[in-house]
Amino acid sequence: MRSSLRTLTPLLATLLLAPSLSFAAPAQHWFERFKDDADDRTLLRFLHAMPKGGDLHMHLGGSNHPEWLYEIAVDAERWGYRFLTRTRIENCRPLAETTAETLLLFRTISEHSWQRLDDCERSEYERLEALDAATRTAWMDALRLDRPTEGRNEFFDRHWSRIGEIGWSPEIMAETLVYNMKAFGDDGALYLEPGISVDGYRTPDGKGIAPPRVIEILRERIQRPDAVATGVTVRFELAVLRFRPFAEAALRQRYAFVASQPDFVSVDLVGREDDDKGYPLRFLETFRDLRRTHGDVSLSIHGGEVDEPNSHVRDTLLLGADRIGHGVNLITDPDTMLLMKGGPWMVEINLISNLLLEYVGDYAEHPFPEYLRFGIPVALSTDDRGMWDSTLSDEFFVAVREFDLSWEEIKLLSRNSLRYAFVEADVKAELLEEYDRRIAIFEDAFRAEGLAGVETTPPQYRGFLCRRYALCAP
Repeated sequence: MRSSLRTLTPLLATLLLAPSLSFAAPAQHWFERFKDDADDRTLLRFLHAMPKGGDLHMHLGGSNHPEWLYEIAVDAERWGYRFLTRTRIENCRPLAETTAETLLLFRTISEHSWQRLDDCERSEYERLEALDAATRTAWMDALRLDRPTEGRNEFFDRHWSRIGEIGWSPEIMAETLVYNMKAFGDDGALYLEPGISVDGYRTPDGKGIAPPRVIEILRERIQRPDAVATGVTVRFELAVLRFRPFAEAALRQRYAFVASQPDFVSVDLVGREDDDKGYPLRFLETFRDLRRTHGDVSLSIHGGEVDEPNSHVRDTLLLGADRIGHGVNLITDPDTMLLMKGGPWMVEINLISNLLLEYVGDYAEHPFPEYLRFGIPVALSTDDRGMWDSTLSDEFFVAVREFDLSWEEIKLLSRNSLRYAFVEADVKAELLEEYDRRIAIFEDAFRAEGLAGVETTPPQYRGFLCRRYALCAP
């Protein structure tokens, strides 16, 4: 034995001759110890208090919690708008003229449109401010995807129709943005890239409002002290509904608009991908033409938000996308996964949205952990969180609880949400520096004092976590 040891390295020989030498396991990371001991309520409190990066995939129209929308819409008389909502069905129209729209409860319209109805149809509506408590609650619930029988069709075909003509007012849009800035700021976020439209707005008497005036209203509102005090930086994406007959013309117009506006940083094709009129390659030649005449337009495009295998993510990259929205079925395309490993493209992950819209039947099916740990850049985002009744902290809660994220993975997700933002390079550097500063302070304070050292406000207890995890308001 000793003669054979002469051929070994001195260190290895020493180890073999020391049977009593023990190899101690590395100390468990503080976050792993915390997870082991924390119940769901404690975990949510931690994640709410935790500094976060930003949200790169949120549609402003669907990000408003219904109680906010009700409060702002009722108050919109100061801008000249009054709204009514359908609370009963009187079957006023002949059968041949009856549509899903004419039979939709809680469809909300402006006073201008209501005055143009006949007496029977007028009788179906009540003023928003006059709703009794039970009807007001029902109106709000109708804007949430909160029942097992609801899903993709309820969301796409009815929720937006119920919001209806509340969307006429640019002042309401601007006010809802500030509500979101305050909520995201309270949730620890630094940056938002809301998707909006600058077309389709009207005055209280139904006249169109030109996009420059819409932008003027929006910019003025987010420069007021209450918006600035949130500490949240905002840049905008401009949406194009992909399956409409004239979507190419809309894309040309909005692409040129983004190229001319410094705070509009990207274009996004939105809408159902399972509508075959909106397939990605429909727009390939249009994007190629636009790149001949315009520069510096980033693209964050919905791709792979379907529950069947196809090449939509690959085709969306061919359109020039810098980021992929959703990417649920990328997992079915191994060649494109290999292409995306390590960047430069990022996938915007929407865990709650994907479950409620039934693109996955359960989180055990969601490809997020595979993308994250395979090396495809990802970040968490909220999509239409007002309709899910959720928050950005809730997205982190689902990710940690379902996929046992490490502390380094959590920080990577937040850094990715800033690193892949379309904000100016100098502002991006400042945001990343501020995130690193905040998260370092948070780590030190939590390790020294626990939750008492980091909590400033309690988390919101929203409906999604209450229904799925029984994590309800105390």
